[in-house]
Amino acid sequence: MKARIPKHREFIIDFPQDMDNAKANEGWDKLNQIVEDYKKSHNGQSVYSATFIEDCEPAVKKLQEEYGFNYTVQEVQ
Repeated sequence: MKARIPKHREFIIDFPQDMDNAKANEGWDKLNQIVEDYKKSHNGQSVYSATFIEDCEPAVKKLQEEYGFNYTVQEVQ
């Protein structure tokens, strides 16, 4: 039997080097809250689910506007 398992993708977040640590930590807390909210609304599904990126990207983009970080989506094999 053969099965194709989707590749995992993840957000790579990069806060500006010159950003105040308190503001960066606040941004990280909000990003972590996105993950927790996702798990709650998807019956405990993990960030390894196939739709995590698509479901969470709008919220990440909104925080990007507020905190000025860069992010990419990277495929992990």
